[in-house]
Amino acid sequence: MVRNLFRRVKDNFSSGRSSSGPAGKRLYAVGDIHGRSDLLDDLLARIESDILARPIASVTLVFLGDLIDRGPDSAGVIERLLHLQDYPARCVFLLGNHEEVLLRVLDGEDGVAYDWLGFGGDAFVESYGLSPAALKAMESAQIARALEDVIPQQHVEFLRSFGDTVRFGDYLLVHAGIRPGVAIEDQQPQDLRWIRQPFLSDGHDHGCVVVHGHTVTEAVDRRTNRIGIDTGAYRTGVLTAIVLEEETVRFLATQRQAALADQ
Repeated sequence: MVRNLFRRVKDNFSSGRSSSGPAGKRLYAVGDIHGRSDLLDDLLARIESDILARPIASVTLVFLGDLIDRGPDSAGVIERLLHLQDYPARCVFLLGNHEEVLLRVLDGEDGVAYDWLGFGGDAFVESYGLSPAALKAMESAQIARALEDVIPQQHVEFLRSFGDTVRFGDYLLVHAGIRPGVAIEDQQPQDLRWIRQPFLSDGHDHGCVVVHGHTVTEAVDRRTNRIGIDTGAYRTGVLTAIVLEEETVRFLATQRQAALADQ
């Protein structure tokens, strides 16, 4: 049961300093979706129900990146998120490392495509009707052209529009994390999208609480200086959202489902 997931929120969270979002505003942030359009639809419905049940004037919905790869329907995830104009929240999208690599592949960067196809890109290309094996036999420029032929330009422009950070009161939202000891304004995109260590083990006060995805944990990983919400949706069936409202922190999630085979 999902409620047990949050009973197991890691016990290294202590009261520490008090953190708060802006007065009169609420933010939802969704962890790594990785091609699970079914879970995305489920969680969007849960968030919408929560908004309707708890009306507030200002609502923001942030997607922390890694919308694509690994799961079976990257194309469907992008198409769904492109059409949230009537959703009852302002939607903001952050670039994950998987989107970054896809854009590098589309730009024809030499050699990148072969690694990408091995860590989840194969599922992405299949969702657009291409064969990963056929792409692996091509040169980098040919792969880029093959992808451009099947991925709608609107999808590519959407991904290229993504940002790297969102600040919400005492919270900083990023895909992967930050480089400890570096001022927020001096953080590099490489770290914001890719970092694990030393960020994950660092216990220092960053001047904000960092909300991130990227690193899969069995349960929400809540610490005094960061909150990780990547609960491995593509293989666990649990897609998680954090809810921040002034000094309140809550979580919403899909019900645990069977893991995807061979992922």
